Amino acid sequence: MDEELKNNLLKTGTTILGIVCKDGIVMASDRQSTAGNLVMNKNSQKTKQINDYLLISGTGMVSDIQRVEKLLTAELKLKELKSRTRPSVKQAANLLSNILYSGIRQPSMIPTQMGSLLGGLNEDKKFELYSIEPAGSVTKVEDYDANFGSGMPYVLGFLERQYKKDISLEEGIKLAIESIKSSTQRDIGSGFGIDVFTISKDGIKKVVSQEIQSAYKDE
Repeated sequence: MDEELKNNLLKTGTTILGIVCKDGIVMASDRQSTAGNLVMNKNSQKTKQINDYLLISGTGMVSDIQRVEKLLTAELKLKELKSRTRPSVKQAANLLSNILYSGIRQPSMIPTQMGSLLGGLNEDKKFELYSIEPAGSVTKVEDYDANFGSGMPYVLGFLERQYKKDISLEEGIKLAIESIKSSTQRDIGSGFGIDVFTISKDGIKKVVSQEIQSAYKDE
């Protein structure tokens, strides 16, 4: 593969984030998909509900993200059918970790390139958030994380100053919106919209769906 083309394909941009609150988890993302300097899609849904109790946000190659989401959903269903018990959020995160780890260890022209946040609600109504980096390592998130999206520096810098332990879900939603706004103002790989979800004892809900519109004004 031509080196310049290869480098352009590997440059992707995204903002994803997860915030742990006292009464739930907030997960959010922007909507812009890029390939190098080109905007490919203005309405990418980067945070998705993959079953009744799990949300996943992905950053990296779009094809890898779509494939891994489908594979994870299928593997979790198989595991549930075989064991007759619902996998926990931690088990789902470890399964995702194994999928990603295998994707970079197997011989391939382009290895799997995907980082992710996985949040969910266990059967005991306890919620958890995990960050799985592209090489497969798993970290339980106790406060907030943005994984390895291009908007990560802006999000983490903002939350470092604004986040407080045991904030409410409503406060977390406001922080998530402001975090995405911060990244879309400065990160060329993020933009065009905001999607925010919550995970609580009441289940998974999409609470914010906003489109960013450009407007030209006379000076």
